[in-house]
Amino acid sequence: MTHQFRGSYGVTITPFTDDGKKIDIAAWKRFVDWQIEEGSPGIIILGTTGEFLTLTDDERTQFVEATVKHVRKRMHVLVGTMNAYTPNAVRYSREAEKLGADGLMIIPPYYYTPTEYEIYAYYKAICEKVSIPIMLYNNPYTSNVDMSARFVARLTADFEQIRYIKEASQEMARVYDIVELTKGVMNVFAGQRIVESYLYGAVGYVNPYCNFIPRASTRICDYCAEGRWNDAKKIERLINKMYAITQAGHPTYGHQCYSKALSAAAGYPVGDVRPPLTTFKELGKDGEARVKKLKQVMKELDALMDNLDGKRMRSAAE
Repeated sequence: MTHQFRGSYGVTITPFTDDGKKIDIAAWKRFVDWQIEEGSPGIIILGTTGEFLTLTDDERTQFVEATVKHVRKRMHVLVGTMNAYTPNAVRYSREAEKLGADGLMIIPPYYYTPTEYEIYAYYKAICEKVSIPIMLYNNPYTSNVDMSARFVARLTADFEQIRYIKEASQEMARVYDIVELTKGVMNVFAGQRIVESYLYGAVGYVNPYCNFIPRASTRICDYCAEGRWNDAKKIERLINKMYAITQAGHPTYGHQCYSKALSAAAGYPVGDVRPPLTTFKELGKDGEARVKKLKQVMKELDALMDNLDGKRMRSAAE
């Protein structure tokens, strides 16, 4: 495998038309160009933020194909190909590879709370049919299972495609344990607590904030890689402030609803969420008030980034 994924990989929204019935490809192309302009090394489509559960198979095919064709290798494109039914996950994975995806992100089968034996068989079935890199996604809060560092090391040893993991268990020592048990073969991407994850050995960040603050949420990874920890922490403090505002203002997966509202506020309208999620419109005045607060933090981040990027340019010139 020739790919090497590093830094901020934005886990992106899926844009819908105003009535929610179709994917808005024109809006998506503008959005993707924005990500590229801000220096993102890659995006991950059809993850949780991308509302993958609400798309038909035909929509999946259309979206993956349109994305790969529009990106034209200007950054990496990873595709979420998970499914609770193993043959579907295999089929989605094969299709994504055929359509030109650079990699896949795959959570274990959700809902069933599968055993390690069943999870192993699931990834084995996929690896037997694809050759592109696979990023495991360990998120006990959505899959109902927590893949231990030892189990991740086993998957890494047995399948050459499995070389990345989004680690979202919130057990920070897990990052270090995975790196140690795989002797550095597994590349860990933070699922949260970005700076701390890097200090434990992470090499990237699966980044939902790219949907409305792509410059800041991309640069934080650059600063971590450069050892500019204090600068990275300044960004993370403001990101955490946004997280707190969002989490208090939406019943379920508020980041999807607010990500779309804030993307629109940044100049890139992408529609609203599909059912069963609560739409931003349904949040009414409370949602509008929270977006007002969030936009203020976005302004603070812009000012901070102007300062930090200027500092970075001056350091490079010396």
